[in-house]
Amino acid sequence: MLSALGNKCNSLRADSVILSAEPDEVLFDTAGSALIVVDMQNDFLHPEGWFPSTGRTAPAAAAIIPSINAIASAARNVNVPVIWVNWGVRADAQDIPPELMRKASANGTRAAYGDPSPSGRGQILVRGDWGSEIAAGLDTKPGDLIVYKHRYTGFYETELGGILRARQIQNLLFTGINTDRCVYATLIDACNRGYRCILVEDACATLSTPQVQTSILFLVRLLYGYTWHSNNVLTALHQAKLVMDRKSL
Repeated sequence: MLSALGNKCNSLRADSVILSAEPDEVLFDTAGSALIVVDMQNDFLHPEGWFPSTGRTAPAAAAIIPSINAIASAARNVNVPVIWVNWGVRADAQDIPPELMRKASANGTRAAYGDPSPSGRGQILVRGDWGSEIAAGLDTKPGDLIVYKHRYTGFYETELGGILRARQIQNLLFTGINTDRCVYATLIDACNRGYRCILVEDACATLSTPQVQTSILFLVRLLYGYTWHSNNVLTALHQAKLVMDRKSL
């Protein structure tokens, strides 16, 4: 469980650790937790993907890959599910409403959802095509789960909520891109559905200005959950693994 604690909390359950987060300390154990990785896919990260082809590049996005890989590996070691949440729209883009299409296409001046990929490999962000696939450099494992979405939030008309309920997940760690777009939209939706949300601040990135990233971190801390540094997450997962190993002796 992840929950806010008072600063004077001195007791721990045998399988829990207290680590500093923002704005409060957080009690961490692995039961009921999941790692959410948002939109780390070819059409956003690959040089021939949709975003880079339109000049919308985010060098910081590639920089977070090592942190995501490290957290995902540590999560798997303590049976925390890793869930990749990617854009994956219909080939005819009939699941994209007109206003969303208008924004994505800049009023019809550039290619958008379902259009031929600039790379020549399928269609933009279409489920099953190259653009919807997890980008190179990200470590995936057979036990990971992938959820395809057609909105900024990963919950709208997807199976994400059902997966989390089936596994009795209550607590979500958020990573990926863009911090102020799909990561934030999914986190807010999760908060409104009653999940405890932690944004791993150095495992998220955006193509927006640094001030936008700062503002999102402020709002998460103020209203929607907590923020953690990846080092804190890795420490918590490592300590949880030590507890698991001791119990197995």
